[in-house]
Amino acid sequence: MNHHQSRRDFLQKSLAAGLGLALWNPADLAAFSQQSNMQLGLVTYQWGKDWDLPELIANCEKTGLLGVELRTEHAHGVETQLSSSQRREVNKRFADSPVTCLGYGSNFAYHYTDQQEVRENIEGTKQYLQLCKDIGATGIKVKPNGLPEEVSKEKTIAQIADSLNEVGRFAKDLGQLVRVEVHGKLTQQLPNMKAIFDQVTEDSVKVCWNCNDQDLLPPGLEANFNSVKKWFGDTVHIRELNEGDYPYQQLMNLFKQMNYKGWILLEARTAPANRIAAMEEQLRLFNAMTKA
Repeated sequence: MNHHQSRRDFLQKSLAAGLGLALWNPADLAAFSQQSNMQLGLVTYQWGKDWDLPELIANCEKTGLLGVELRTEHAHGVETQLSSSQRREVNKRFADSPVTCLGYGSNFAYHYTDQQEVRENIEGTKQYLQLCKDIGATGIKVKPNGLPEEVSKEKTIAQIADSLNEVGRFAKDLGQLVRVEVHGKLTQQLPNMKAIFDQVTEDSVKVCWNCNDQDLLPPGLEANFNSVKKWFGDTVHIRELNEGDYPYQQLMNLFKQMNYKGWILLEARTAPANRIAAMEEQLRLFNAMTKA
């Protein structure tokens, strides 16, 4: 085990030891939540988009959301333009913190009718997979974004799967994962996502559940969940647990029933006056749900 990993383990164990305190802080709650094998983290989609990297890490430590997916083109600036020394610095910042960098939240997709555009997205994915490797992360989030009307659904699904297999082979060689967000007007429907993964052959390519309204279409949440759960990876996207009418308690129960061991990542969409307090509140709600 390297020095950075030992440092992280020490910090995380010290954090867990704090459970003996009379007053629990958010980091204590995060450690306690690990008893369910699920941990709450953050996608920097809205709540972290204007934080530079030191501020982002500090705020995750402060609130107990100890995993983070870095969204593209945000203030933390973790992009492929980073030099080798800058990549090492990002790696060190996370290694010296209890916060885990899960990887990169990209907009790469492979459903396009223009084959040059597909190729550019594949090659871009590979470049960012190398970035993830260099900064000590574990994978990249990609997406399908639709099924073009001018092409048969079957052809586009096969094209997406072929592309995922290519980037999946590249990821495997780097020890990385490709996390496919359930996304897009038609591709977020679970039967279409299943059809894509029925043609995915690389075990480095995983489904990232995304808590869409389409999850509730007939035959319902549990059946749709079960249709793709064998491909789940180590990340799930949720929205605020106290917003809307998505059945989050049922979802958490389904994950607990399968003994899911991964990160539940908050991809928040609202604009609270105090994001730190809002993150702490989401952790309290998450812990209540995972212990229910």
